[in-house]
Amino acid sequence: MLHTLAATTMAYGWNNLENLVQDTWIREQKGGHMQFLTIQGLVVAWLTMVFSLAADLFPHIRAARIIKRALFMIAMPLSVVVTSIYWSLLFFAPHLLLQGEPGEPSSSSKVPEVIRLPLQMDLALHAVPAVSLLVDFFLFEHRYARTEAQYGASLVAAISGLWYAAWVEYCAAHNGSFPYPFLTDNPFPIRVAIYVGATFLALVSFWVINAIRPAQPLVGTATAERTKKNRVE
Repeated sequence: MLHTLAATTMAYGWNNLENLVQDTWIREQKGGHMQFLTIQGLVVAWLTMVFSLAADLFPHIRAARIIKRALFMIAMPLSVVVTSIYWSLLFFAPHLLLQGEPGEPSSSSKVPEVIRLPLQMDLALHAVPAVSLLVDFFLFEHRYARTEAQYGASLVAAISGLWYAAWVEYCAAHNGSFPYPFLTDNPFPIRVAIYVGATFLALVSFWVINAIRPAQPLVGTATAERTKKNRVE
């Protein structure tokens, strides 16, 4: 139920990108919507939920669960970073996060109105991925082993951080601006610090979440105990 609902909600967010005021303008740029870390995180989170659903429906197919666990290591910390940064900036400094009207001249003395997303779409893009992944992890998943958390997660975070930094810089070189104003408004050394900081936040988030998570799945453990009790009786 969780995996179906989460995947459906995320698909709703993706499908409604075409209804955005700036959709045509974004699609005409290098990278399109995939410039945004939010959208990359959404895609990985959606794939994680799809493979989670496949593992639910076909538990004998071990590959589905292996792929889910691999995607989870990328999707969970990425979604936490996206959600924490997005909502913090949205409430306290929206001008650093949200774009103005497409084609607004940068020399204008008037501060342009930022474009806000409809609430349902906002939640589908910036809340549902993180919430659904965290609920899934605490209810159904096993904690990652120490070596997986220390070395695997570190490698995944480094590769993901380098990938997005290189990708968004490449797109901006063609487009003349970044998808987020807080990147456009800062010089390269500050942007590098932002990329490093976001990568470190993702890695630490994964470590903390994995550390506080019980050793056994909460739902799986309860189900196993009931099954064992029924067999004894």
